[in-house]
This record gives sequence, structure tokens and C-alpha cells, in this order.
Amino acid sequence: MHATESLATHARVRTSGPFVVGHRGACAYRPEHTLASYELAIDMGADLIEPDIVVTRDGALVARHENELSRTTDVASRPEFADRRTSRRVGRKKRTGWFAEDFTLEELRTLRAVERKPGLRPLNTAYDGQFGILTLEEVVDLARRRSTPQRQVRVLAELKKPSWSAERGQPMTELVAAELRRLDASSPDGPVVLQSFDAAALRRLRADLSDDGPQMFQLVDIASSDDHLLTNAGLRAVSTYAQGIAPCVDRILLRDADDTMTGVSDLVARAHAAGLLVVPWTLAAENTYLPRHLRSSDDPAAAGDARGAARLLLALGVDGIITDNPDVVVAARAEMETTQPVRQAA
Repeated sequence: MHATESLATHARVRTSGPFVVGHRGACAYRPEHTLASYELAIDMGADLIEPDIVVTRDGALVARHENELSRTTDVASRPEFADRRTSRRVGRKKRTGWFAEDFTLEELRTLRAVERKPGLRPLNTAYDGQFGILTLEEVVDLARRRSTPQRQVRVLAELKKPSWSAERGQPMTELVAAELRRLDASSPDGPVVLQSFDAAALRRLRADLSDDGPQMFQLVDIASSDDHLLTNAGLRAVSTYAQGIAPCVDRILLRDADDTMTGVSDLVARAHAAGLLVVPWTLAAENTYLPRHLRSSDDPAAAGDARGAARLLLALGVDGIITDNPDVVVAARAEMETTQPVRQAA
């Protein structure tokens, strides 16, 4: 049975029209992966909130952008953890800092979150130190608490480098599968959807949790090393374990080296033909992230026309958008729904 067939008999992520994913919450307005960021995303109308998941030394699953902690917490200012600073190769990159796998959950609970991009989002620094680190369980509990009979809020959990973690004795996929079962969150219409760049890890999870397990998205980077996933054969292969793809937005809205938009790709149509949902990442409102014609000025931190970019993606038929600015995409979706019939998700 193909993984995509489960969509025919189980609730979709959003039953009418495209859905909005709050990327790390509403991280354009609050420090990412904090309770305030997730809560704000839900308040703005996001259908899903998206935590990145890493593993602690004692096997806890926590929400952080990556396993290196110094850019998103105050760990560098904590003298009691000074001796934990180290250098480590993570994937292709060598990083120096403090790593989640060297801390227990109890130790991480003492850290406070800080804004990861203070130069780009200086207003978010007003919230530095106000919030702690959340576990996957706490993010799922928040989504359940904020759900109503009229509106289900779900969690799109991104597993960060699970195969890398497994090579170092932390079997992330096994931990995630066990946690979803414990939380009664392992069904296709449950509160959790999974995504990762790591295709092998998603395949392991599909085998562990079965075709009747949670929905999954294959993340696709702009790097050429991921090109094979987006050939017609690659898309058919993805459909055997995942319900959708989550490609970099630049795979759909094509740009040249000067960030001038040169056209749109046929990826959405081809993925739909393979039975896959398409949920691109990451739409953000600052000029630095937008094609040149949608920028408001030369100031990289100023807001450009992200709503215009969202309208274009929606017009091309995407099934959802992962965004730092949920309010912008919710507004674009509402605008589109008033001018054309609501499209059922693929």
C-alpha cells in the first residue's frame, strides 16, 4: 500500500483549502520554539505549529532549531556549563558550541531562550530570557489544548538529523515512534505530522508505525543533492512512505543569482500527479527572503510583499505554506478564498 492512499480514508491535514504552518511558531514576532511563538501562531490562525526536534543526553525530545544551543539559548553565559563547549562535525559542517546531546533534560530546563536572528529581528530580543525549552510532549499538549471541535490545531514536527543522532547512540526515530504511541498521537488523523530531510529515517518510521501511522512530509532542500527526490521516479518513491513533500520555496518560485524571479516550476503539478501534497518552506516577510520584485527597499530587515508571494504560491496550487509570518499567509488565503472556489486538498 502506498503511504498516500491513507489520505483517502483518514482526515487530511486541512479538509478545505490550503493550510498554514507556523514555522517554529510565529518566529518573525517572537523567539522561535517558545511558548509565546507557538501561541501567537495559533492566535494568528495557523493550522499547524512546527517544532524542530533534537535529542538530549537522556533521550528526551526537545524543540530547538538544531542541536547546537548557543544561538537560541543563554547557555554561553552560564559558567556552570562552560566546560561543555566543544567542536563537533554535524553532517557536513563543523560547529563549535554547546550541544543538546551533552545535556540532560533537567539541565536544559535551566536555560532560557533567546532570539536567533537579533540583527534581522531586533524587536524579538525584548523577549530574551522569558521562556524555557519545551519538549515535544509539551508542544503536542499545547496543540490539543488549543484545538476545538471547529478547529483542530496540529503539530508538524521536523526531526533534525535523525540518522546522525542514531550513529551516536541516540536512536531518534525509535524515540519518536515510542513517544507518539505514548501520547496516543500515532494515527494518520492524530495531532502530529512528521517531516525530515532524512529519507532513510522517514522510511524507518513508516516501517515502524505502519501505513496506518502518522502523515509524513519529505523535506527537500534547494541543494542539488536533493534533485533526485523531485524527478518523477523520485516523487513516486516518496509516495511509498510519505503523504507529501515540503520543498524549499525556491524550487517553485525560481530565481537567478541576483534573486530576480525567472519563472515558476512544474513541481506542484508533478507532485500532485504522484499523489503527494506540496507544502513549501519558508515564506518570511523580510526583504532578504523575498524575490527582488517583491522587496520594498534595500533594507534586508524591512517588510516586503510576502502576501504577494503567498498569493502566487496559492494560485499555483500548493496545499499549504510553512511561514515565519502566519498572519500574512492567513490573510492571503482569505483573500484568495473570496475570489475563487475553495480547492480541496489533494
